[in-house]
Amino acid sequence: MERREYTGCTVNFKTYTNSIWDKKQRDNPVEKQAIFPDTHERIIADDVFEKVQVIRQQRHRMTRTGRSSIFSGLVFCADCGSKMQYGSSNNGDFTQDFFDCSLHKKAKEKCGGHFIRVKVLEQLVLKHMQLVTGYILRYEAHFREVMEQQMKLESTEKLQIIRKQLNRDEKRIAELKRLFIRIYEDNANGRLSEERFDMLNQSYEAEQKQLEAEVITLRQDVEVQEQQSENIEKCIQTAQKYVGIETLDPYALRELVQAIYVEAPDKSSGKRRQSIHIKYDGLGFIPLDELMKGETA
Repeated sequence: MERREYTGCTVNFKTYTNSIWDKKQRDNPVEKQAIFPDTHERIIADDVFEKVQVIRQQRHRMTRTGRSSIFSGLVFCADCGSKMQYGSSNNGDFTQDFFDCSLHKKAKEKCGGHFIRVKVLEQLVLKHMQLVTGYILRYEAHFREVMEQQMKLESTEKLQIIRKQLNRDEKRIAELKRLFIRIYEDNANGRLSEERFDMLNQSYEAEQKQLEAEVITLRQDVEVQEQQSENIEKCIQTAQKYVGIETLDPYALRELVQAIYVEAPDKSSGKRRQSIHIKYDGLGFIPLDELMKGETA
């Protein structure tokens, strides 16, 4: 599940040793590995492999009964953004399984209750996915046009923020390189003590490693934002696979959904009503209400 070789790549330098005297093998970060794509036949697509890595990083919390939920790791509180924790009743009735805001459970004064039954969540998510896939089937061209406009606006704003931060980080890395040269020269000329040199050297090195890691992440974010049109096409192709879906299964859920945000229940009408917002993988939030209004207009 974690071997990139299955995507048709050859991966070198996956481990390293500190010296010829230290034989212990240590895992090398992905950014320091040498990856050569398309060296042999693949048995898994890149997007499926990346999706599996995301799923494996998510914590699937089990209850005392040993049950877990297909939604584990995907459900968040719409108000505070905290993860919602999966739980079940002591009587073993799976229809009573639920998600509750983790912050609310720890400190009720910081966030209101966002408790939701799993069966209700499943009904809401399935209905939304049915509406989205059905709309794409009927009005694919209009869906593509609306999402391109929305994602272009969002992407432009995000790219401006990311590129500013990337520029700041790259300038600071260049400055640190000049500082390294200066402290080495000062140390060699006796203007800087060994103790002071070691302290500055460690401080600059730690900052440089942190910035270099951040630069890698930011560059990946830029690539993601610049490939939004590809994301729309992938989402449409994936959605077409689930047109007419009648039951929700883990694979369909993970292929389409990135996160689910649960609103606090509304009891103003005398009945308990609850809303959710679904962030679709590669597309974000789909303005389904606006799309449906256009359909009925």
